[in-house]
Amino acid sequence: MTLRELEQLVELGEGISLEFKRRVPQPERIAKEIVALANTNGGRIVLGVSDDGTIEGFEHIAEQQFLLRQATEAHCAPPVQYETERVVVGDRRDVVVVTIPESHDKPHVLTTDASTNGDGPVYVRVEDRSVEATDETVEHLRQQQPDGSVTFEFGDTESLLMRYLDDYGRITVAQFAQLADISPERASQTLLRLTRADLLHLHPDEDGDYFTLNY
Repeated sequence: MTLRELEQLVELGEGISLEFKRRVPQPERIAKEIVALANTNGGRIVLGVSDDGTIEGFEHIAEQQFLLRQATEAHCAPPVQYETERVVVGDRRDVVVVTIPESHDKPHVLTTDASTNGDGPVYVRVEDRSVEATDETVEHLRQQQPDGSVTFEFGDTESLLMRYLDDYGRITVAQFAQLADISPERASQTLLRLTRADLLHLHPDEDGDYFTLNY
């Protein structure tokens, strides 16, 4: 990546697939961002750029790369694959662009201790933030693994859901459970099954996940 390409990338501003960090923060903080990107659509973390988009860079690039590697090895489970690229931005000043592809091994969790053996919260990207995933989102991430086609019966409950979405555009698990007079567990399973069949789209949100029609 050239300096001009870096400048064009930074001009886009932080978003669902782009995060700026002046330097590698505390290990769990940078690991959280990496986990969230891997669990969502992938993206980049640019180290050496402040939140306002100022390209500062730093002198000791090897130290930053070491801290990044330490953080991911200790706090990402299963391990997250990523690549780093050095961009020279000035005299003895470098930026590191960390590219994290969307993972095929979701969900990745943030482990607070290397001995927790993969137990910890799951994070995803919502706009320009990394937020803890709900149970529905975690289950949806698990179901994204390829294991055959989805089959289900399209009955009265599903028809009621579709009519509601045609009228109102979005629905939560709690709203669907109340609408169809079913348990929250069954509502969640039905919504996730229809999401997996590409009829619905799940939207993670800090104020509560919701579902919309996928067309």
